[in-house]
Amino acid sequence: MTDILREVGMIARALDSISNIEFKELDLTKGQYLYLVRICENPGIIQEKLAEMIKVDRTTAARAIQKLEISGFVEKKDDEKNKKIKRLFSTEKGKQAYPFLKREGDYSNSVALAGLSEEESETLFHLLHRVRKNIEIEWEFVKKGNKRDY
Repeated sequence: MTDILREVGMIARALDSISNIEFKELDLTKGQYLYLVRICENPGIIQEKLAEMIKVDRTTAARAIQKLEISGFVEKKDDEKNKKIKRLFSTEKGKQAYPFLKREGDYSNSVALAGLSEEESETLFHLLHRVRKNIEIEWEFVKKGNKRDY
């Protein structure tokens, strides 16, 4: 059996490395762009949902969000009904960066899928979606302190 996860990992690391280099001019570092894009696309998202969406632990998300706040890309606002809940929004600076981040994502997507037919791209998407769903079950299991039996 070919090692599919190694291929997926290499793709993810290469794209992350490219993005980190290209986004330096925006003063975004170490994957912060992922958080900013998700906040721009989901205004008012709470930190816990954002961490779940990106598949990181809460501490990692908190650090990245704090750096984005300090850099002026995002801001936290109190929830209208529950003041304990902080909602995340992009600032004007974050909104100005978003189109560039989106263009890079679209470009990387087109480069990655070059030479694949529309049908192949759809098939790949659906297969990877199923793989992600399988892994999410394990991720939730381990996140709750359980040990996998391998």
